[in-house]
Amino acid sequence: PKTYKSEEVLDATGIYAVFHDGKPINLRTLNSLVSYPGPKYRKVSFSNPGHAFNLCTKLNNMFKTDKFTVVLLVSGQQIDEK
Repeated sequence: PKTYKSEEVLDATGIYAVFHDGKPINLRTLNSLVSYPGPKYRKVSFSNPGHAFNLCTKLNNMFKTDKFTVVLLVSGQQIDEK
């Protein structure tokens, strides 16, 4: 059946990632009362700077720090899945 959906590939300036104390991070949310469904990993890198800055501000406020920053990644090493 036709869904009338299409995919567009758009250029991006780079990837905006949230770092802590100058290092890349992962962000995991879990419920301490129950183990089901397990931890959920949240995004910490975005092609839109607004999302990265919003998350950075939220984390700095939550942990009462200024060590979370946004880093623009514009190039890197290409790797292949093995």
